[in-house]
Amino acid sequence: MRSLKRPLSVAALVLCAVPLDPARAVPGDDEIREILRERVGEQADRTGIVVGVIEPDGRRIVAYGSAGAGADRPLDGDAVFEIGSVTKVFTALLLADMAEGGEIGLDDPVERYLPDGVNVPERGGRSITLRELALHHSGLPRLPGNMDPADPTNPYADYSVEQLYAFLSSHELQRDIGAQYEYSNLGYGLLGHALARAAGVDYETLVRERIAEPLGMASTAATLNRDLRSRLATGHDVRRRETSNWDLPTLPGAGALKSTANDLLSFLALFLGQHDEPLEDPLSVMLTERRPAGPGMEIALGWHIRQRADDEGIVWHDGGTGGYRSFVGLDPAAGAGVVVLTNVSTPAGVNDIGLHLLDATLPLLPADSPLLETPRERTRITLEPEALDPLVGRYAFGPGIEMTVTREGNRLFVTPTGQPRTEVFPESATRFFFDAVDADIEFRTDEQGRVHSLVVTQLGTAQVARKLDSDADEPEEWFGYRVADVDPAIYDGYVGQYRLTPALTFTITRDGDSLFAQLTGQPRVEIFPASEVLFFYKVVDAQITFEPDESGRANALVLHQAGQNPRAERID
Repeated sequence: MRSLKRPLSVAALVLCAVPLDPARAVPGDDEIREILRERVGEQADRTGIVVGVIEPDGRRIVAYGSAGAGADRPLDGDAVFEIGSVTKVFTALLLADMAEGGEIGLDDPVERYLPDGVNVPERGGRSITLRELALHHSGLPRLPGNMDPADPTNPYADYSVEQLYAFLSSHELQRDIGAQYEYSNLGYGLLGHALARAAGVDYETLVRERIAEPLGMASTAATLNRDLRSRLATGHDVRRRETSNWDLPTLPGAGALKSTANDLLSFLALFLGQHDEPLEDPLSVMLTERRPAGPGMEIALGWHIRQRADDEGIVWHDGGTGGYRSFVGLDPAAGAGVVVLTNVSTPAGVNDIGLHLLDATLPLLPADSPLLETPRERTRITLEPEALDPLVGRYAFGPGIEMTVTREGNRLFVTPTGQPRTEVFPESATRFFFDAVDADIEFRTDEQGRVHSLVVTQLGTAQVARKLDSDADEPEEWFGYRVADVDPAIYDGYVGQYRLTPALTFTITRDGDSLFAQLTGQPRVEIFPASEVLFFYKVVDAQITFEPDESGRANALVLHQAGQNPRAERID
């Protein structure tokens, strides 16, 4: 499921079959196979990648690697994979189909389809609707806060409907409904649950009857029968170890489906106008409403859209479970679609491959990208309970975003806002690591040894959370920067709006002697001067350089983060 494993933590279109533009043609099989060979590398004896391509003149499958150590069948277009959050596109298609048929309304409150006595949180006099769930604008967190899986390698298996209803009835929304994009597995799980109740069948039956059977997708299901299990590629975690499959009995609409490259090509064929089905122009229906979802990205019903200057862009979704990663995408203007499936759940996933095959101007990840590295081996040590006690507490990354640290015996657990509790393991008295993802937590102390903050580092990006109710002295240095003594009067020249992308704008405001930056869809955060033009965040390893003219009025700003330096020009 998309981003589900991370400890923390986008106009109507009418489709028709058109001749494929040679300049936008999907690469040939030999080129694709070489891309897969380089990506799979030395793991080809147990992991692999399958690519499916659909174009106006037909379909093709390219595969490289293995379905697992000792697999008795080749990796091909009929190999079964968990597709994780690609399931969400199926859920959104069900929503569009049922709305077109008058069975439900997009603006119906989701509470209408839940049992009496189950209260879905409201805010500002508004109810969460099916539409807001499908657009990831419901205000619900990524995951319910009462998830506490007994088996972290199968985290949804023991989450019950009763727990779901209890969470909804007790949860208080932290932002207005419809205010901003916030990817939510909980939201889509709830959407699938509500649609199944509206139809009077379970979610898997709804998918089978409305989508899989009409499209001839016999290898797409949430529950594996004997035939599908015999073709299942063995999943591997981020450290390339064999791992469990996932079960999502309560939230199947978020990511329960398994499928094959051949089946998913049939699914994409529907959106390319190659099936005569009751839902006319399904992609047009699903893309009618689009909202910002990040830099250069929009969200529609189920689909993300990567914006391009020349046309409507690439329509896509990805997925990831504990042992698999997936990608499905369309270039509607070229009449082409791509499926990419792999049986290893790495941070890189296969998104870059899928996007590159659809648009050669979008680069593949370089071989030395940290996203492609296998996490280094860690050595766990044992700490006594009294050594862990000073670390216990609540830590705030920003407004409404916290991490709670708890102890059970000599084990330490962290619970980020909207995510389940996860154990972290010590490699020193202050440095801990996650097992399922490549991420660290370092607890920082003052000269008296009092904990004042923690730093979460993942894929080269560091985020700081301050310990609440701590009596420790604040550090003088943050990510190598110290607060400089500058005249706050210069801030007036920086106040304004700066466009980073068509969908993202920085808003810079002043409050007394403090300067704040707010990016579209994110909270306002104070930034601190390292010089008269260079400012830094304390909550994340990121900096902003203002470009003032002779009068002191900034004409642009440059954001420095993760090795990138995008420039935003003033627009007010």
